[in-house]
Parts: sequence; structure tokens; C-alpha cells
Amino acid sequence: MRVLALGLAALLSACASGASEAAGTISDAELQAYAAKPFDRAAMMFKHVALGRNHGAPVVADFPCGDVCPNYTVRIIHYDLPPGPACAAVGGIEQKVMVPRGIAVSSVTYCVPKALGDHHP
Repeated sequence: MRVLALGLAALLSACASGASEAAGTISDAELQAYAAKPFDRAAMMFKHVALGRNHGAPVVADFPCGDVCPNYTVRIIHYDLPPGPACAAVGGIEQKVMVPRGIAVSSVTYCVPKALGDHHP
């Protein structure tokens, strides 16, 4: 049992280090290209994807859905930072996004990379 636990711990450690290497630096142009590409709503529904670091801050893409899934899956690309001073410090902009929740939507403020500007989501 101890060998199994040690093997599992090694596997998890390797996966964690691989994930952090995969999420390296992402440029403004790469963010714009990613945002412009279509995505598979069914495959991405409810996922949280680390895209990398942009201007030193982690960027993620969230794919929430509500009501008629996967038809209402949306992609929200944002810094993994709260709106406010931390957002401004990396050059992000605060943007309100309508997020599906059940049969309704709610307005949520995100810290969005300036390179995506008003073209997002």
C-alpha cells in the first residue's frame, strides 16, 4: 500500500510540474488569436484553462454555461486577479461580462488583459 501511495504522489507531482511548464508566457498577439478562434462549446463547457502569464499575471479562460447547455457556453478570458488595484498594476482593464447562471445571466466584473479590450468576450 505504501508503494502505491508513493507512486501516486510521484505521478501527481509530475503532472503538477508539467502543468506549470505548459502554462508559460502568452503574448498579447497570442491572446488575441486565441480569443478570435472558435471553440467547441460541448467540449469546453464548465472548464477552467490556464493559458499562461501575460505581463507577469496569470491568464485563464473559463467556460460557464447555463440553461440550455452546451448551446449557451461562453468563453471568458481574464487575468486570474480580482478587479481593482491588482488588475490596474498589470495593465488590465475591468470589464463587466454577462455570465450564464441557470436560466438567467448575471453581470460579473473581470480583470481582462488590455490586449483584448472591448473585443471580449
